[in-house]
Amino acid sequence: MLATEPTLAIMRRRQVAAVSEEAIAYGERRRIGAVEVSFHPAGHVLGSAQIRLEHGGCRVVVSGDYKRRPDPTCAGFEPVVCDVFVTEATFALPVFHHPPDAHEIGRLLASLALFPERAHLVGTYPLGKCQRLVMLLRQSGYDRPIFIHGALASLCDLYRAFGVALGDLRSATEAAREDLKGQIVLAPPAALADRWSRRLPDPVIGLASGWMRVRQRARQRGVELPLVISDHADWDELTRTILEVEAPEIWVTHGREEALIHYAASRGLRARALNLLGFEEEEE
Repeated sequence: MLATEPTLAIMRRRQVAAVSEEAIAYGERRRIGAVEVSFHPAGHVLGSAQIRLEHGGCRVVVSGDYKRRPDPTCAGFEPVVCDVFVTEATFALPVFHHPPDAHEIGRLLASLALFPERAHLVGTYPLGKCQRLVMLLRQSGYDRPIFIHGALASLCDLYRAFGVALGDLRSATEAAREDLKGQIVLAPPAALADRWSRRLPDPVIGLASGWMRVRQRARQRGVELPLVISDHADWDELTRTILEVEAPEIWVTHGREEALIHYAASRGLRARALNLLGFEEEEE
C-alpha cells in the first residue's frame, strides 16, 4: 500500500509535533535540495497524504492510496494539478462501482433488527476502516455501544487523540456472551474464523471491503453480510480524478493497471504502468 509508510510516518510526526509544535500542514511547502515538496490530503485514512514534488518547473504528484467519498475521520481528497500523476489502481476495473456508504450501513442495521438474538461480527481493517465504520454508524443515528476486538483498540485511541469522537466503544473480549446478543462487534478480518469468534452468540459474519462487490470472494470467506465499503476510489472516481488533475502523463500502479492505462490513452494522455516490488494486494 503506497500510503501506508507515509501515513504512519505523518501520524508519528504529528504525535511528536503535539509536543514540539512543528507539524507540517497540508499544502505547506518545504525544500529538500532542489526539490520543492508538499503534502496534500489523500482522503484514505487519518493523516494520509499525496506527495507533490516540483523540480525545474515539472510537478509530479504521487497519490498513494486514496478515496473520494466523504469521511468524517480524515481530510477529504484534494485534486492537485500536475504534469505527472502517479495513481493507485486497486479497483481500476469498470465492474467496481461502490454503493453509497449509507446504503451499506443501512443493510447492516436492517440485519441487526431482523436478527436481534445474533451478534453481528464485522471484519474491518484496523487502520482507518474501523474508525470510519464507527463514525458512519454514529452518523446513521446508532448511539449504542460498539464492541471491538482488542487489536483495534490502540488505533481507535489514536484517532480519539486527534479529535475523532468515536462514542462508546467496549472490549468484546471482556463482555459476557449474553451481552453480545444483538450487538455490533468489529474485529480484524483474520479474526472472523478464529477461535476468538466462537464465543459470540450465533454471529452474522460481515466484512467491510470493496472486494465484497465480488460475490465469490464473499462466499470463499464465509461472509453472510458483505458490506461494500472501501477506503479506495472506485472506477468512476479513479477516472474522474485523472481528468481533474489535468496531468498529460499518468503512471499507474498497485492494482489493475491495464484498464486504467487504456482509459487514459483513450483521452489522449500518455500512460504507463509503474511496477513496484514488494507490494501485494491487501485486505482493504
